Amino acid sequence: MFYADHSPPHFHARYGEYRAIIEIESSMLLSGSLPPRPLGLVMEWAAKHRAELRDDWRLARQQEPLLPIPPLEWCHDG
Repeated sequence: MFYADHSPPHFHARYGEYRAIIEIESSMLLSGSLPPRPLGLVMEWAAKHRAELRDDWRLARQQEPLLPIPPLEWCHDG
């Protein structure tokens, strides 16, 4: 998130050379692109952390420090 960013409430995601902007409420891809697997993981993370994303958007609008949001938990068998 960026402090002086535009509406609708959204966050930025990066994966290698890929960049995307994703709306918080709908998890809709607003612009850019990510490969299918990373995009799915970002969407899963956003769904699990929608309330925290909303809170950080509000804080950013008030020029307050953002709160950290935990990453998606990764489980690897092997």
